[in-house]
Amino acid sequence: MIAEKLHDIRQVRLSPLDWLPQQDLREKIIDLVLRGVPAGAHSIAKAHLHSFRQELLAESVENVKVVVFGGGTGLSNLIGGDSRLASWAQKPFVGLKEVFPQTHSVVCITDNGGSTGELLKDLPIVAVGDMRHVLLSSIQLANLQKRYNIDAMEAAQVAAILSDVFNWRFTGPLVRNRPDLLIIEEKVNLLPRSFAQFLRALINSLFRDPRLAATLKRSHCLGNLLLAAAIFREIDPSITNIDLVHNQDLLHRAMFTGLNALSLAVGAGERAVLPCTSTPAQLRVLYTNGVEIVGEHKLSEAERGFPVESVSVDYCDTVRVYDEILDDIRAADIVILAPGSLYSSIIPVFKVPGLADAVRNNRNALKVLVSNLWVQAGETDLSIADPERKFHVSDMIRAYEKNIPGGTKGLFNEVLCISLHDIPASVLQRYAVEGKIPIFLDKEQLTKHNYIPVECGVYSLDALAERGVIQHDPDTLALAIKGLYNGRSCFADASGKTGIHTEPLPTSYQLSGSIHIQPFQRYVGIMERLKNLKLVFVGGRSGMDEEALKSTLADIFLDHPVIPLSHLDYFKELHCIDREYWHRDQQWDNVFSFFDLEDRCIKIRGDQIGNRHNLEVALMIALGESLLGDYAAKKTMQSIEIDEVHLGRVYHLYLKAEYERLSFFNHEQLKTFLLLARMCAANDENHYTRLVNNNERFTPPGLLMGLMYAWYVDNRFATHIEYKMSVMKINQTDLIPEQLKMVDRRRKMIKFFKEVVFR
Repeated sequence: MIAEKLHDIRQVRLSPLDWLPQQDLREKIIDLVLRGVPAGAHSIAKAHLHSFRQELLAESVENVKVVVFGGGTGLSNLIGGDSRLASWAQKPFVGLKEVFPQTHSVVCITDNGGSTGELLKDLPIVAVGDMRHVLLSSIQLANLQKRYNIDAMEAAQVAAILSDVFNWRFTGPLVRNRPDLLIIEEKVNLLPRSFAQFLRALINSLFRDPRLAATLKRSHCLGNLLLAAAIFREIDPSITNIDLVHNQDLLHRAMFTGLNALSLAVGAGERAVLPCTSTPAQLRVLYTNGVEIVGEHKLSEAERGFPVESVSVDYCDTVRVYDEILDDIRAADIVILAPGSLYSSIIPVFKVPGLADAVRNNRNALKVLVSNLWVQAGETDLSIADPERKFHVSDMIRAYEKNIPGGTKGLFNEVLCISLHDIPASVLQRYAVEGKIPIFLDKEQLTKHNYIPVECGVYSLDALAERGVIQHDPDTLALAIKGLYNGRSCFADASGKTGIHTEPLPTSYQLSGSIHIQPFQRYVGIMERLKNLKLVFVGGRSGMDEEALKSTLADIFLDHPVIPLSHLDYFKELHCIDREYWHRDQQWDNVFSFFDLEDRCIKIRGDQIGNRHNLEVALMIALGESLLGDYAAKKTMQSIEIDEVHLGRVYHLYLKAEYERLSFFNHEQLKTFLLLARMCAANDENHYTRLVNNNERFTPPGLLMGLMYAWYVDNRFATHIEYKMSVMKINQTDLIPEQLKMVDRRRKMIKFFKEVVFR
């Protein structure tokens, strides 16, 4: 027996790779590349591992072609560090761009917040904020040295100046001799002569090109304006912004030429950063409760409390994709999906027709998805598979599978995930206290669906040590990708498969052909309506400026793209009524606005005007009420008594004849809403009733319309409705049939607002 055991032991052969603790060969290779040979390894194993590591690192990737998809901070950090941080200028030449010089970024363009959102008011172009962010991160040391004949120290100084210039944020208006602008221009003058001339020309065009003039009145990030100036310098000055709305082909080429010129000038290289499409577009998000919102910024701002069901993209013209991007994808040796916002980064990019198919049709490239680190409010804080549990990597891939036309097959194979094993529990605990929770890696689920999870320590040790934060490290990520690429020939032998999908791939997604209004056009339409809107101040202005109020109203309407412009056509004037003159009966509510059926004017109590949030809530409620219009001929409340006992009241609503109404809704739509509002139809089609118990109150149809309208636009605007809708979050049971009926009514009401009110 003992002899047999000894024989078994002698048969064991220990490979040098067995000194690496990981189970998966990819993880072993990455760990070897990142951490080196284990200190405790046998001397013979050490020699083999050291030699293997040297081969992995020494093999040149200078000519390896890389295409990276994403948007914002995740893509920027992967390419060359987060260029918005003040500390970026201290180490600008890091990340993927320095390991793989032939790197091209394809950037999401659906952002509509911050400076980008302000720019979209005045220019008929795509969102440029993420492109500016990624472009700055893409600056390469070798390119700067070669283009401007400077040394490494001078190149670092150039990067620091560009960081100051591109990240400078100012409060508008921006005028020519403004002191802080003069400081920026002095920094520009320190750049190499030809480069300084180029940037000065862009800055000068901001003040000379009438198409850009409106942008200077607002608060902006200068880098965004420089990108816009680079685009517009390629367009004949006689062509106006309105002309460009109807000539997207011209804008398409100008955007490519302008961005490429700027990319070369800053040292990022040829086609380093391009938009996934040159067609302006907005994100549309559908939640599992049926509510649909428009606008990427709404994802993080809204607190819907329901998982995202699906996302789509509203394109404002025929979707245009650069042939150069498709060529780069076909030729790519590596394709990377960068970490970033789940629904507002990768998915909108691959909604663009042709991009996903181009990636699928490249069957030779290494294709890697870099997983997100943290749960993101509004996007990954709730799992659609099970809202009660935390978000997993498989949930992220499931969202991609559901929302990317054709699914995820052929888009990526390896899923690069951060390893939390070596991170102190105290750090994770502190993150949890701050409400930040990691996205959990569920390897079994990924493997089950033929993806290859690769867990590795690609976080920044410096950031963890210095600031106690966990984030992807650009250099470490780049080396991990290099290890995977140079070691790719090993994986087929080790696993029996390459991970590349070889079965027939789905056909490309076909657009419905519907064209949506641009934010620029929408803003013009809003301003035209507000220009003719009469503001009436009852009881004094109390310091309110009419132009400032109209500007705030414009911002509010633009901030909610789900609101059709036609909704602004159902009220005649807006009255701001001083509190002393506010005589509205508040027995039903504490809402300080209403739509007056008598004169068809929106009326808001004056003390609500000075606070943006209060004004927004009041405006949304009254605007919703205005859609019903002057539908009511008479409203009465009748008491009910039996045997001298007061039981309650009956609310009677008599409608005007259909031809007499001025309403957003036709007769059938109005009838549907009234029934959803629990009004009962009488024998007369224009007569509705509602029974109210003694000492109880109810929400009349007009107010309900206003509250539901405000809630649908942003659920924070109507807590009363949010409370009513919370029943949809409760696990439904047959034990309480009335609850099921209630939930059904709520769903039908939401569907009515989605399909009729906000159609």
